[in-house]
Amino acid sequence: MDEVVKIVNDIKAGNIKPIYFLMGEEPYYIDKLSEYIEQNVLAEEEKGFNQTVLYGRDVSIDDIVSTAKRYPMMADRQVVIVKEAQDLSRTIDKIESYVDNPMETTVLVFCYKYKTLDKRKKVTKLLAQKGVVYESKKLYENQVGDWIKRVLAGKKYTIDPKANAMLVEFLGTDLSKINNELEKLQIILPQGTMIMPEHIEENIGFSKDYNVFELRKAIGERNQLKAYKIAENFAHNPKEYPLVMTTGLVFGFFVQLLKYHGLKDKNPKNVAVAIGVNPYFLKEYDLAVKNYPMRKVSQIVGALRDIDIKSKGVGANALPQSDLLKEMLYKIFN
Repeated sequence: MDEVVKIVNDIKAGNIKPIYFLMGEEPYYIDKLSEYIEQNVLAEEEKGFNQTVLYGRDVSIDDIVSTAKRYPMMADRQVVIVKEAQDLSRTIDKIESYVDNPMETTVLVFCYKYKTLDKRKKVTKLLAQKGVVYESKKLYENQVGDWIKRVLAGKKYTIDPKANAMLVEFLGTDLSKINNELEKLQIILPQGTMIMPEHIEENIGFSKDYNVFELRKAIGERNQLKAYKIAENFAHNPKEYPLVMTTGLVFGFFVQLLKYHGLKDKNPKNVAVAIGVNPYFLKEYDLAVKNYPMRKVSQIVGALRDIDIKSKGVGANALPQSDLLKEMLYKIFN
């Protein structure tokens, strides 16, 4: 994120490079940077003649070079944005000759999503020398919560730890999807609001009581009544709570417990980092570790693998989701 801020600040200061090669597994920042360039490099009245958006699937490298070599009309520069540039991955090296001698009056932007260039190649080194090469890396799940807090703080909002965890639990590491949901909340809630689980439930559609997060908590507490009640709700809403997702997240929970049992250093801060959880929720893991000895956790991990295979239709004779959920809980609690 610091690198993104630096690129934006350089553009604001007038330090604009002739080429921006935006690449990587996380499309969110690629989109944000290209949108910023599209909206801010040229004045509104200059865009009609001097701003061009191309798509990798529709053009060749020669087409891009030809467009980039045009002179701007009644403006100091033109902007050429190549979206979905990863569709040109087989021929991207052909841009090398242009990169070696780019037009100073053109700002050429490549949005090269889900892939990266080989940093050892001459073309990559040239791009970094003549312009900006930015790699947008996928965040790990345990980094997404902090990202959510930073994004909201920038908009003058805060978020309750449980609400934060709910977003990560249900949306994973897809920053674009998470940002879309946060923007919905910002439309409804005034600045200064702390976003609570109730806001998530009412406006995004995740139940604060019936979700995998609460199921995992009930399992950790060995609260069988609550766990079976949540599982029953899941069975009635298979599209909203697919079994594969449920078993995967419960499996992940027990893998974290297995790691916890194996730690020599039980300092809370170190434990939270080692097993990849928000320190706020560590008490739940402390309780679960007491409720499930290491040998039992190992047995459960093996049983969950079997349930996961069955949930994918292997050797289960098409068992309904409700039966597999009950089997999963039975093997955990017994």
